[in-house]
Amino acid sequence: MKVENRNSVVMKSKEPSSEESNRTLKEFSESSKSLPSKSLDSPESLESSVAVLGVGSWGTALASVLARNGHSVRIWDIDAEVLNELQNEGLNSKYLPGIQLPKGLQAYLHLKDALAGVRYILIAVPSHVFSNLIQQLKPLLTEKQSIITATKGLEPKTGEFLHQVVEQILGHTLPYAVLSGPSFAREVARGFPTAVSVASTNQQFALEVANYFRNRLFAVYTTQDVLGVQLGAVVKNVLAVAVGVSDGLGFGANARAALMTRGLAEMVTLGQSLGADQNTLMGLTGCGDIILTCTDNQSRNRRFGLALAEGLSEALALQKVGQVVEAVYNVRQLCHLAEAQGVVMPIAEQVFNIIKHGVNPKEALESLFATTS
Repeated sequence: MKVENRNSVVMKSKEPSSEESNRTLKEFSESSKSLPSKSLDSPESLESSVAVLGVGSWGTALASVLARNGHSVRIWDIDAEVLNELQNEGLNSKYLPGIQLPKGLQAYLHLKDALAGVRYILIAVPSHVFSNLIQQLKPLLTEKQSIITATKGLEPKTGEFLHQVVEQILGHTLPYAVLSGPSFAREVARGFPTAVSVASTNQQFALEVANYFRNRLFAVYTTQDVLGVQLGAVVKNVLAVAVGVSDGLGFGANARAALMTRGLAEMVTLGQSLGADQNTLMGLTGCGDIILTCTDNQSRNRRFGLALAEGLSEALALQKVGQVVEAVYNVRQLCHLAEAQGVVMPIAEQVFNIIKHGVNPKEALESLFATTS
């Protein structure tokens, strides 16, 4: 595996059931049928064009980076209200309130039209609908297109990494990369300095994607460690819940530091058992993402932990956060993955016990500090 390097070129309350997943896919189709399509961009812009799939905070923020870089950006979603506001007012009040988005974002309500002729397809939907969306993409893709995923998480039903989902459904014919790193969407959308990593087994494609995103305030590093980059994004969300619970209980800075460092050790141990590069996990997408997500209340997973510490149930805590909390969908599969690898992850196990078994948060956290093995 290659260590990530700075490119030298110019610079809900329960896991989804089968019925819910099918309903989500049906909603995708019905929304597309009932909404009008938009005209396509001119052929001259297609070489630099991208379709961003997902109009949540992260998808919108990344679309903003690309628009500022001068690329032709289409953005697709099933939420007509958000798309109408984005198209007509340059705002996304639902997910990024108060932020004026750059000009040039073109909203699409039909997936087929959004994809037609674009060079890159950037996927930024929640992990629990990722597989369904890839299935929808399959008959629409051409050999000239490339896939970039910015979704963080595991496939909730199978526990597979998302690159495995892409390979199973689409095969290995299209260039593929993963974008991740310590980055709050709101700060990215506002143009604050940020550094992320792009991972691809195809080093040349990783460099190509890095150049596509890079600007003077958005640094992009490259690596070939696709698995390591994704693992860091999964584990950090679970750790953020644990730290949120700890801080919500008033356990203090010592406990916070202990959970973060021991959590990093758990991440590295699991990563090495899976063949990930330790340097990846000690970099932006591992250690960096833990620092970000565990220490700032912009993190939905941390806020979810704070809500659990107040005594709220999983459902009420999710309602209070008001957005997708990836740890809720991924903690069970993370624990299963660790068990399959023979790796002990006490912090992840206690987060699972709190969320899925209703274990008292204070008792769960205290049990961690009684364990020194």
